[in-house]
Amino acid sequence: MLAISSVLGNSQRLDGGAMFGNAPRALWSRWLTPDEAGRVPLACRALLLDDGSRRVLFETGIGTFFAPELRERYGVIESEHVLQNSLAELGLSDRDIDVVVLSHLHFDHAGGLLAPFRAGAKPELLFPRARFVVGRAALERAEHPHARDRASYIPELPGLLRASGRLHVIDAASELHSLLGERVRFVETSGHTPGMLHARIQGQHASLFFAADLVPGRAWIHLPITMGYDRYPEQLVDEKTALFADFARRAEYLFFTHDPTVAASRIVERAGRYQASDELSAFRAWDLDQRSAPVSA
Repeated sequence: MLAISSVLGNSQRLDGGAMFGNAPRALWSRWLTPDEAGRVPLACRALLLDDGSRRVLFETGIGTFFAPELRERYGVIESEHVLQNSLAELGLSDRDIDVVVLSHLHFDHAGGLLAPFRAGAKPELLFPRARFVVGRAALERAEHPHARDRASYIPELPGLLRASGRLHVIDAASELHSLLGERVRFVETSGHTPGMLHARIQGQHASLFFAADLVPGRAWIHLPITMGYDRYPEQLVDEKTALFADFARRAEYLFFTHDPTVAASRIVERAGRYQASDELSAFRAWDLDQRSAPVSA
């Protein structure tokens, strides 16, 4: 058994221009409809893997660590910790997670590690039993951010992870069979942020690539489309170009953290352009070792 479930975290509304970099509004507004302030809806989605021996959560979304006055600034819609609620719908809590894998430590991917904001209280880690897996370069960037991306990080988080005694700092080639089993491998990209880790989960009848911010959703399958938040946009386009032919050849699913409606899709090449195909909405306990289709959540 290699069962995966899409798990919702807190959602956001962010400026569409920032989410689509130098693409004109006339183009990106066809993909995501902006509100009167020019903001577009975004998910913060996590992925839960259960192979019968361990439960692994890939990312935690944004959570509710922000003080109330900052939630509006950063576009956080819900006031409750949605990831916790989503786990509860599966009969789980953060205490039931054995491993948390973080592609990088931007707050919208790692903020759900923290307990909800309480006035006067210091940030506190959830997931008391879990081991945490972070890429070496991604952790170094979080500990020593550039002025351009400092606001994307939670200053206290690297220290909390190190102090937990449960942090595993890895490179893309690291073997983590004891933690993750033999069918999870990693690919590293650096166009969005240095050292972003992408988990590749290989089942007997399907495989899935955790796209993180390399491909936040369907719209970013278009090779030239990048975000204003990407550190090195041209490198990111080159990374997509290098990977997409393999995705199409393998008929591999890409898991999207930020697409508001589609959790995963395959990609195909038509007339020299890549497009989404076989789109999946939320799914629950999809066994990658079985030929059966995923079950909608």
